[in-house]
Amino acid sequence: MTAMNATPLAVPDHRTLMSAMRLASRAPSVHNTQPWHWRFDGERLHLHSDPDRVLITADPQGRQQVISCGAMLHHVRTAFGAQGWHTDTTRMPDPLDTGKLAEISFRPWPDPPAGLVARAGAIDYRRTDRLPLDPPAQWDAVVRNLRMLTSPHYVDLEVLPELVRDRLSTVSEQAAALRRHDQMYQAEIGWWAGHSGFPEGVPAEALASDSEFARARVGRAFPPAPHSARRPGTEDHAQLIVLSTPADSVAEWLATGEALSAVLLECTVAGLATCSLTHITELPTARKILTGFLTQPGKPQIVVRIGTPPSDEPEHPPTPRRPLADTLTIDRH
Repeated sequence: MTAMNATPLAVPDHRTLMSAMRLASRAPSVHNTQPWHWRFDGERLHLHSDPDRVLITADPQGRQQVISCGAMLHHVRTAFGAQGWHTDTTRMPDPLDTGKLAEISFRPWPDPPAGLVARAGAIDYRRTDRLPLDPPAQWDAVVRNLRMLTSPHYVDLEVLPELVRDRLSTVSEQAAALRRHDQMYQAEIGWWAGHSGFPEGVPAEALASDSEFARARVGRAFPPAPHSARRPGTEDHAQLIVLSTPADSVAEWLATGEALSAVLLECTVAGLATCSLTHITELPTARKILTGFLTQPGKPQIVVRIGTPPSDEPEHPPTPRRPLADTLTIDRH
């Protein structure tokens, strides 16, 4: 078939495109940097990392940036799937351009799976919860579902046993101690966290106070929120999972982000709260210790806290997002 009489590719209309992309922009990212850029050429979506949004001190290799872009990629595929569009995805389409992470084309999908539709419905309700959590309900069933969702990405999911929780808490504290006098790191995290009213970064209301942070046991030492004592009777009993890959590569970082997105959304569907812990895998020393906790060989990429939030608590406000015009370019023909 020649190009002249080739059948045009099926594509979502402009309204569907904007609706799906706006929903997918709720994807999580390290420090809420939203380090991605999309381009729609009239037939395909192209995902690029944004080099201006790398955390130079915390993430010099761009590993967490690519994981964040992978989470956005999965959110996009989930949002379009729920609107009746199958996304054929080519990852790392140009080996010479590591900043171009994926390319998506579309096919009609009249009957998407119920699980995918449920996860798309959870996008607007997912929140990062840095406060202490009760144990996750129906944990064995949840873990089975999470492993089913992460295995297609060749990402291993391992639940850390209770006996290593205190050791991991120590690792977390040591990582914070190593950063405490790093002026560039402190300036970077101070830029991205603790300020409200901006379309990026972690606002003060999404952070934990010192007393709340102490009861959560494991977490990144962000600038503390103003004093508060939310969930005063709750000591943290969240489960901790680790997502790991066979090796370290841009493709595996991208897959980690996709798997992470699936985990966070499925947990939200199950009524559970989550908090991604990226600081533990930032430093080689902490990452090496974490590797020793795993029962299977692999490179730990991210730790996630999963637990049950109080049922009578007001809903957390959503963290801000950049305008879609800042992260999506539509080619004009």
